[in-house]
Amino acid sequence: MNARVAARAPGKLMLAGEYAVLEPGRPAVVMAVDRYVTVTAAPPENAEVELVTDLLDHPVRLRRGPQGLAVCDERDAGHLAGALLHLTAVVATVDRLCTESGIGCAPVRVTVRSDLHRQGVKVGLGSSGAVTVAAVRALCGYLGMPSDSRRDFRLGMLASVTVDAGPSGADLAASSWQGLVLYRSPDREALLGQLRVHGVLETLDAPWPGLSVGLLPVPAGVTVHPGWTGRAASTSARIGRLRHTGWRGSDEHRRFLLDGERITTAMAEALRRDEAPALLSAVRDARLLLGELDRRTGLGIFTPLLTALCGAAREAGGQAKPSGAGGGDCGIALLPAGASVDELHRRWTGAGIVPLPLRPCPPPGSSSPIPPGALRTPAQRTIR
Repeated sequence: MNARVAARAPGKLMLAGEYAVLEPGRPAVVMAVDRYVTVTAAPPENAEVELVTDLLDHPVRLRRGPQGLAVCDERDAGHLAGALLHLTAVVATVDRLCTESGIGCAPVRVTVRSDLHRQGVKVGLGSSGAVTVAAVRALCGYLGMPSDSRRDFRLGMLASVTVDAGPSGADLAASSWQGLVLYRSPDREALLGQLRVHGVLETLDAPWPGLSVGLLPVPAGVTVHPGWTGRAASTSARIGRLRHTGWRGSDEHRRFLLDGERITTAMAEALRRDEAPALLSAVRDARLLLGELDRRTGLGIFTPLLTALCGAAREAGGQAKPSGAGGGDCGIALLPAGASVDELHRRWTGAGIVPLPLRPCPPPGSSSPIPPGALRTPAQRTIR
């Protein structure tokens, strides 16, 4: 066991594939961005397990028992279903992995520091996924257990499905592999069932049908510009609402999946070829597809600010769309080379949208930001 281990993981933006990627084997394009969550694992001070986050004003102390982790002070119980939900799931999953591997569960203090919030409000950059991956890395390092992108993702996914098997895990893939990722989701309900029957250790290395992760090149012919609406939105809440619309399994749903596959595949190919017009067309088509879904289901994907964000990008010569489940959080605009970024930002600021100075996050092992086109060589590599 190491004395103290710090690890970090980046946030993400979704370029295409929202909602379609919820179905196993369906694709999304997701980009890791250079804003991070940092997690530190170290010996505790006053309890068997201590959880510290900058979203709370005090440490939450836990004890291990036959039923898993429990708070030492009942006044902290609500935090385990709130600010500490995903962090607690990671600690519990790693504890179970230790037990199944014949390794003792070590006392630990886990501290989280996030750059994915503004004044305590999440920006919409996949903070829960980044917390999950960073915590997996820190705990594995602290306990002397192996860690790499594939294992970090899988262990993070197993922790996540114990919280909610609905989300696709695209944020986990971006935080684990970084750069620009073409992701196809595994069957999370099947993973949860396998986890309950066979445990963490066996499920970790078992086949995960549907899962595929490939790296894509960052384009040179366009620039990427995120904007924040100032309003947080819940991905899980919208996924839950979608389940109750009766839309899933309908003819409309099947057409949506086929259109999503076509658009996301076209985007990935445009990225590989660095074809700016085709990439902008794919962003436009992804926005229109989300708009059609919104009209059919009433999910509230497009808020007035997200609609204004997209309109301003078109007026500036580019294309834009919501990033993620919509209803708030972020949108993402792509501008062709030579288009005025200042004009876009002026329009956004006038509408109450905050431009975010983000860049693609370099993959592990790289010490500098990703230059345009730098990932061309591994772009055809697929990791399962």
